[in-house]
Amino acid sequence: MFLIWDKTEASPTPGDQIISSVRNKNAKYVLEGEYANTIFKVDEETGDVYAFERLDREKKSEYELTALIIDKITNQRMEAPSTFVIKVHDINDNVPIFVQKVFNGSVPEMSSVGTSVTKVTAVDADDPTIADHAKVIYQVIEGENYFTVDESGVISTATANLDREAQPTYKILVKAKESLGNTGREASIATVFITLLDINDNFPTFKKESFHFKVPENTPIKGEVGRLEVVDIDEPQNRNTTYNFVRGYFQDTFKIITIPSTNEGIIKPQKPLNYEEIKEYKFNVEATDPTVIPRYYKPGGNKSIASITIEVLDVDEPPVFSQPLYIFKVEENNPQKNKQIGTVSARDPDAANRAIRYIPRISSPPGNYIKISDTGMVFLNQALDRETSAWYNITIRAVELADKNTLSDKESQAHIHIQVIDVNDNAPELTYPEEPRVCENAEPGQVVTRISATDKDEMLPGVYFKYSLATEDSNFTLSDNHDNTANVTVKYGQFNRELAKTHFLTVMISDNSKPALTSTNTLPISICKCNERGEVTFCEASAKIVGVSIQALVAIFVCILTIIVITLLLFLRKRHKKDLNVLRNNVAEIHEQLVTYDEEGGGEMDTTSYDVSVLNSARKNTMKPPRLNLEPALSPYAQIQKPTGSGHSGTGEMEIMIEVKKDEADNDGDLLPYDTLHIYGYEGAESIAESLSSLESGSSDSDIDYDFLNDWGPRFKMLAELYGSEPTIDFVY
Repeated sequence: MFLIWDKTEASPTPGDQIISSVRNKNAKYVLEGEYANTIFKVDEETGDVYAFERLDREKKSEYELTALIIDKITNQRMEAPSTFVIKVHDINDNVPIFVQKVFNGSVPEMSSVGTSVTKVTAVDADDPTIADHAKVIYQVIEGENYFTVDESGVISTATANLDREAQPTYKILVKAKESLGNTGREASIATVFITLLDINDNFPTFKKESFHFKVPENTPIKGEVGRLEVVDIDEPQNRNTTYNFVRGYFQDTFKIITIPSTNEGIIKPQKPLNYEEIKEYKFNVEATDPTVIPRYYKPGGNKSIASITIEVLDVDEPPVFSQPLYIFKVEENNPQKNKQIGTVSARDPDAANRAIRYIPRISSPPGNYIKISDTGMVFLNQALDRETSAWYNITIRAVELADKNTLSDKESQAHIHIQVIDVNDNAPELTYPEEPRVCENAEPGQVVTRISATDKDEMLPGVYFKYSLATEDSNFTLSDNHDNTANVTVKYGQFNRELAKTHFLTVMISDNSKPALTSTNTLPISICKCNERGEVTFCEASAKIVGVSIQALVAIFVCILTIIVITLLLFLRKRHKKDLNVLRNNVAEIHEQLVTYDEEGGGEMDTTSYDVSVLNSARKNTMKPPRLNLEPALSPYAQIQKPTGSGHSGTGEMEIMIEVKKDEADNDGDLLPYDTLHIYGYEGAESIAESLSSLESGSSDSDIDYDFLNDWGPRFKMLAELYGSEPTIDFVY
């Protein structure tokens, strides 16, 4: 059984009976459940249920219990358990409480009345199902002149003149109370902070009524002249100041740029300033904001005007060219040196009006092509070649003179572009086809190849090339295609590879310019073996022969001749040096082979080993020139004639003597090899003691008596005989 028992909260006092039952003498009542025997208790005899604590619906609104009837004798259940619920009835015993102590809100300034700002919330714990138990009423108790709150807690504006610039934030107090108006209990109060959001409702104003700036005249275009400052009390995102000229005649000279971050206006020149022309500028400028919302206009006007004065300061400026670029035209290969091709002009813009000098600076292609007079006249230094470059670009400087002969540091630059007009100075040249070939059994009229030409000169419309053969005695002919090309065709046919495997066709190409130029070109055509279908089966590769003009051939010939002459002169000079070196080397070589004969002799038996007369025969004729004559040798020893000692230096005679002996040894097959030639008995004619050789001592005119050598024993007997014998004989070994 399930029973529901209603009971008003907080009404029973401890021990009050809330449930009564029918008595049964043999029955015992028992109460079970979460709050059994604590908050609720039952009388075992009567079955009455009592509440022993004050009930609060806001803590717990229902209690579920189970009742049991037990036989006192058997202690058994007399019937099934019964479950019942105790519901606590609400009474209005709670006041509303705000969910938070502080609320925040925002609203754009100057909003209309009733614009929502934010919402506050308070909660009453009483039963909302009972009329007026949980209903909350809100009330602004501080700031009610600016904001209101409705029964749902929404706070709205109470006036349309909330100006952020006057007061940016507001603090109001809101009270929550019961609808029944229980004044005996305290109401809940919350604080609300409201921020006004900025809108663009204010115009900028100049910080001062006039601005004065000083600026040098060489301030560059778009450079800064000065800054205009304004005040805008709106927040930065709502500051959109624009500056406009409202009075003055120099609006085209300056412009004003606004800097968004600072709201300043920067004055910049739009064209060069010139102290000599205008020394001061005056005009008025207005500052306004076109994005201000019209319905929020405030007293004081929508514009702010200031007067501007700009004073130009004089500076020493560099020269100014009349134009930044000069273009001149000149015919190529013009032989006239120092020919005027144009004029440049620069001036000193300052009041001093100093003299100007013009100096070429950079040329492209590099070179010294022009010179410029003091008056700016431009002259050519050399002839220009269009095939080298069709345009010559030159940067020039204009420099002020500090005094009569000294250049100052004030200079400026300009550019000269020289266009070279083409003249016909190059003959057309053959463009060689890829290995032209022809079969040796080719038929007449067969096209061998198509040839074309190029011309280094300017190829204008109407330029026409004429092709011809240097001689008609050829098995080929040319046919013009009327498109600056020609076909090489077989004239008679039937070539003979045995006579020539490559035919060199001389082609002359001329143009129709004035004067007409012609080049001679050689086109190699290979004669090939072919099968019956005309397919090449064997062919030698032909070499390309580059066609050149007659002028080029002459230049090549002169270069080759010059190289040959220089090579020949170098060869002769080198050979002359070589002959001198050989002579010196030979002399040194012979001197190195001269040995001293200091043998004592082998005794008397050695007299048959030497023919001393041969060595001495050269000294007999001292009056003859130092030339040696060979005489037929009757023995293995050559008989020579020795040069005299008079009229020659010792060193010169020795060199001549050595050279003569060298020639004798080289030309006489009977003598010993040259490199074993030993010379004895000649010491030079200039020696005071003349020959010191012991071999020639016997022929000396000296009065010394060498008989004492006989007393020295058998070992000196040979020397004693030699120095004591007449005539004396020298040896050549």
